[in-house]
Amino acid sequence: MEMSAAALASHVRKEFSKIIVGQTDAVDQLFVVILTGGHALIEGVPGLAKTLAVKCLAHLFNLQFQRVQCTPDLIPADILGGNIFQPADGTFRMNRGPVFTDLLLVDEINRMPPRTQSALLESMEEFQVTIDGVSYPLSRSFAVFATQNPVEFEGTYPLPEAQLDRFLMKIRIGYPEASQESEILSRYQGGFEARDLDRVGLERLTKVALQAAREEAARVRVEPKLFDYIVSIVRATRDSAAVSLGASPRAAVSMMLAAKAIAATQGRDFLIPDDVKSAAPSILRHRMMLKPEADLEGITPDQVIAEVLAGIAVPK
Repeated sequence: MEMSAAALASHVRKEFSKIIVGQTDAVDQLFVVILTGGHALIEGVPGLAKTLAVKCLAHLFNLQFQRVQCTPDLIPADILGGNIFQPADGTFRMNRGPVFTDLLLVDEINRMPPRTQSALLESMEEFQVTIDGVSYPLSRSFAVFATQNPVEFEGTYPLPEAQLDRFLMKIRIGYPEASQESEILSRYQGGFEARDLDRVGLERLTKVALQAAREEAARVRVEPKLFDYIVSIVRATRDSAAVSLGASPRAAVSMMLAAKAIAATQGRDFLIPDDVKSAAPSILRHRMMLKPEADLEGITPDQVIAEVLAGIAVPK
């Protein structure tokens, strides 16, 4: 079943509402990530349905799903796989790890040691992995959705800037409203079971529908003045007094791709400045390093982004 990107976005919202109560902004951002073929870092305290949302996304689009639960003793082979010796015939057999999938959920990624974190870099950037000198291609639909807890620091390893830069978006999930929490209880009382998505009766889609929507988003027109607008925003993060390391050129590319996807989900084949503004916070918040004094003053990346957007003239 093929449909426009706007119709597909509406369908995703409707189907997600059968499983996830509220969190409409996060659902829209997850769809933008999958529409651009990017990766997402999802931040929120435990119990906010981060894992469930990614499982729902995979289930909805009939994508293969694998999950890695990160711990400090995780090694690269636990994710990539490796060659295992077969004593019976004296040969080695390739044992593929969970990275060989469509959607890879890396749960609590900041509990993974740096050496294992770096094992994901090649797969996220080049959609392949190298094991014992041999390169293996990954799925064309491959995407990493990683979660992290923003309040727990013991036994964690902060992600290096090089890896953070490879996540298209950093999606923040907050607590639901009181009425939404009551709705969650009502659903569970009525027999809802998050571990059995087949019982929910999602109207599932195909990879063909997703690919058609991706092609539609890629065709969205971008006027040259909007190139300049995006570049001005990214460069302004590097000049901010509160920032020691601003966003990279990759951030500008990511912002354009995400803004084009947002335009497509709203039924437009051309980009407008509001698309860029909508994309900016989730594209930039993980790509800036604040100065220690700004951190001590309680300044957040989102505040810096808001100031940057307010200080740049919007093209007419």
